[in-house]
Amino acid sequence: MTSVLIIDDHPIVLQGCRRMLEDAGVKTVLEARDAASGYRLYRRHRPDVVIVDLAMQEGGLRGLDVIRRMRSHDQRSRILVFSMHSDPIIAARALEAGATGYVLKDSDELMKAFDQVRTGTPYLSNDLAMQVALVRTGVRPNPLADLTPRELQILSLLAEGKPYGRIADELSVSYKTVVNACSQLKQKLNAKNLPELIRVAVQLVSAES
Repeated sequence: MTSVLIIDDHPIVLQGCRRMLEDAGVKTVLEARDAASGYRLYRRHRPDVVIVDLAMQEGGLRGLDVIRRMRSHDQRSRILVFSMHSDPIIAARALEAGATGYVLKDSDELMKAFDQVRTGTPYLSNDLAMQVALVRTGVRPNPLADLTPRELQILSLLAEGKPYGRIADELSVSYKTVVNACSQLKQKLNAKNLPELIRVAVQLVSAES
């Protein structure tokens, strides 16, 4: 009998994952909406598989951190990242942290990935696998390398959850300067809107830390 822990701060994602897992015959599905409580459930119940998002916005542990802690606690942990981020650098960081597999939320590969990770076999979609391989060989440049020092500062403050006005005050620049810089950041990091830019900022900054 397989037990699964899902760590994700989106109720709709939790509901959808639970339904697919139960339809596939999984009897025990645990849920957590933040990384810290997810880690506590992991320690208490020792699930066979953990499905975790990387970009939860609460303070304390983040997705990469909780993966590292689970892997440190038990090297046999089977961890599947279920993420909106298709950036191979983020995927590579997740695998380096200890994830067994990485699957995108906008794909239809969740159950395929789950079945593979459950057996202890690593999973990565073919397209992403090639890109991750390039990252690991240093062929693909780090996206942060294209940012100006000011953009790096703003990205770091966005990752801390600070609004435009607060960022402008801390950097002693105008509100408009911050708005314009964030527009440039969205273009450079392929973020469609501000919430997505913040999620990308959190992951890139935490990956570099």
